[in-house]
Amino acid sequence: MKILAIDDHPLMRIGVRQLIEREWPKAQVMEADTLEEACRAFAADKPDVVILDLVLPDVSGTEGVARMLRVAKDVPILVLSFNAESAYAARLLKMGVSGYMPKDRAANELVTALQRLKEGRRYVTAAMADHLVDLLGGKTSNTLPHELLSTQEYRVMMLIAAGTTPAHMAELMNLSVKTIGTYRARIFEKTGFKSNVELAKYCLQQGLTDTH
Repeated sequence: MKILAIDDHPLMRIGVRQLIEREWPKAQVMEADTLEEACRAFAADKPDVVILDLVLPDVSGTEGVARMLRVAKDVPILVLSFNAESAYAARLLKMGVSGYMPKDRAANELVTALQRLKEGRRYVTAAMADHLVDLLGGKTSNTLPHELLSTQEYRVMMLIAAGTTPAHMAELMNLSVKTIGTYRARIFEKTGFKSNVELAKYCLQQGLTDTH
């Protein structure tokens, strides 16, 4: 098995490598600490699984995931993060990742998650699985504003919260500035927020803002 581990913390990469090699002694673990480096490594030697930190020095959050999904295509991606699982897991699974795991669960569950991905299945923690079942069954109440957004709207919201200019958003998402403006208007209409500052404050309160 060949795995690409993308994380800017050397100790985290070392821990991931040790867990993998303990279970699969012949596994090949490639490492990268930025998305740019990861893309080069992927192109040079395609892995079987990608382990992706949600926050990297050159890109983070849904933008980093979106870019890695374009590169990885049919290769499963397991996202590791210190961000609240409830804030990101459902959204990232909808985008196309194969699994989401809080970093503090990696020591006990990483091998299980990778085994599931190898088998072509998905992985979330038991608590998140219950939450997703409730969402599918319509059993959850008090839907939060950000849960009303489409994937593209959510990406724009996170970029707004990060202070990204409309021109830079358009470049990152390969869209026109006018389209970015349309998404922004839809976000405010769906959520009821009146300003970028109000939206950014909400993202911080809900644990949506990227953290290490």
